Amino acid sequence: MYPIRGTTMNLEIRHLKLVEAVAETGSVTRAGHRLHLTQSALSHQLRDAEEQLGVALFERKNGRMSLTSAGDRLLETARTVLIELARAESEIQRSSGPARGLLRISTQCNTVYHWFPPRLLIFQKKFPNVEVRLVLEASSDPFEALLEGKLDLAIICDPIRNRKIRYTPLFEDDVLIVVPPAHRLAARNFAAPEDFAAENILVYPPKSESTLLTKILEPAGIRPRKIQEVLLTEVILEMIIGGLGIAALPRWAVGPRVASGAVMGVPLEPPGYRWQWSVAQLRDNPRPDYVREFVRIIAERPMLADFFPRASRSRSQAGQDGRPAHVAQTVSGHVARSSAKLR
Repeated sequence: MYPIRGTTMNLEIRHLKLVEAVAETGSVTRAGHRLHLTQSALSHQLRDAEEQLGVALFERKNGRMSLTSAGDRLLETARTVLIELARAESEIQRSSGPARGLLRISTQCNTVYHWFPPRLLIFQKKFPNVEVRLVLEASSDPFEALLEGKLDLAIICDPIRNRKIRYTPLFEDDVLIVVPPAHRLAARNFAAPEDFAAENILVYPPKSESTLLTKILEPAGIRPRKIQEVLLTEVILEMIIGGLGIAALPRWAVGPRVASGAVMGVPLEPPGYRWQWSVAQLRDNPRPDYVREFVRIIAERPMLADFFPRASRSRSQAGQDGRPAHVAQTVSGHVARSSAKLR
C-alpha cells in the first residue's frame, strides 16, 4: 500500500476508508462490519490516524461518533481520493483485458425490479466480469448516495434539480388503478378521483409521498375513506385480491397479474398520470465503457414479453379458466389497451 505522505504525517488508504465508514455509520462497530475488521483493529487504526495528524477526528455525541471540524475536512479529501483511486483501477483493468469492475445501482422505487431483471441479464451476458451490486439501502434517497459517491447509477422517476446530476430518459410508465375482479370499478373504462372517496387505499410508505394522494386526489379535493401503508408490491396485490383495498400502481408492476385475471387494471380518466423513468449519474465523473453500455441497454424500448408474459392469451382461453365470462372479457380489454400503449 503506497502511503499518502505529508511533511509530518503518513496517512494510508486504509485510514481514509476508516474515516468514511465511521462517518457514515456513526459507530466503530458498524464501520468494522462494513470493512470486515474487528472493533479493536479499527479503533487502533483510528488512534493511529489521529496521532499522525495530531488532532481528534471524531467525538462521541449522544452515543454516536460525530466528526470534528478536522475530521470533516479529512472526510472530504478521503471521498475524493477514494473515487479517483476506484476510477484509476477501473481504467487500468479495462486497458489490460476483458472489462472488469463493479457497477453499483439503486432505484427510487422497488417496482423497477418488475422490468429491470431482463435488461440486467442482457448486460451480464455481455460483461460477465463486471459485478452488478444492487444497493437496496439507498432506495430511500438515491440522489444523496449518488452525490456521495456510493452509487454509479440510480434509476429514478422523480428527478431533482442538481447541476451535478445528468439524466438519461428511459420510458414512460402510466398508473393503473388496481382492483379485484368483482369490484365496482373493474368494468369501467376509466377511474375518476371521486371514485376513491369511499375506498380503502393501499399506498407505499410514507403516504406523504404517494403519487395517488399528492398528485391526483388532493388537487381534486378528495379524501379516501381509509389510507393504509404497505411496503411491498406483492403484499399490496394480495390484499387487493382479498378485497382489502385498491391501489394505484405502475403498469409494468401489475401487468402479469392483470393478464392472468387475478386483478383488474383500470386507467385514470384522461389525461391520466405517467411517470418518466430515467437513469441518473454524476455529470462530471467519467465512467468505464461498460457503464455507458449498461445505460444503453436499459434505455432500449422495453419489450412486451418483459412485462406481460401471458398477454398473448386469447379471450376464448381466458373464458375457459374458471373466471366469470364478464371478468375474462374485461381482462382481455385491459390487456389490449396495455399493448396499444406499449406500441
